[in-house]
Amino acid sequence: MEQRSDKSRGRWMAVLGLGLVGVLVGAVLTIGGAAGLAWTSTESFCIGCHEMKDNVYAEYLGTIHDTNHSGVRAICTDCHVPREVGPLLLRKAQASMEVWHHLVGKIDTKEKFEQHRPALAARVWQRMLETDSLECRNCHVAEKFSEELQSARAWTRHTKARNEGWTCIECHYGIAHNEPEGDGPVELRAKLNIPRKPAAAATADEAAKLGLNRAQ
Repeated sequence: MEQRSDKSRGRWMAVLGLGLVGVLVGAVLTIGGAAGLAWTSTESFCIGCHEMKDNVYAEYLGTIHDTNHSGVRAICTDCHVPREVGPLLLRKAQASMEVWHHLVGKIDTKEKFEQHRPALAARVWQRMLETDSLECRNCHVAEKFSEELQSARAWTRHTKARNEGWTCIECHYGIAHNEPEGDGPVELRAKLNIPRKPAAAATADEAAKLGLNRAQ
């Protein structure tokens, strides 16, 4: 009986030991993964290769997203990496595949980069059209726009865009990086047949200011 009890105790100790090892491994992977995500989301990491530092980062310096009256900066990941866990991990996985292009020197010269700029821009625009400019809206809350603090022109255009289902990137592209030659996001939406989000209903006051037919 005592021998059987010792065997049972030994099994439980083994199970407990394996459980503790599993917890430790899980903790290391979780903490390490979180640290890795944080590190790969820093500005210094993004410009670690000269393709980014010498091209798009150089263009970004001095723009409204880099320096402004409030001192609030939007770095690479604020615009190019989602915050939600699922889309974030997917984007990181996609970015890991881009390491190959770095290794083979696909855009390692200014000439090569300019050759591929339209395709690179179109890829970003397509994602933003499909997500209703999600990264823009992480910082800019349209419902909190102030008519008093915006110019009349900006307020009119923002209201019209909301009422017609337009998204940020269709107008606000080329503000952090040079515009590529060729079609922009509006033409890309039409080409790829990307649907617009449902338009917001204009209030009576908005309709009067914009000359909109409320039945639209």
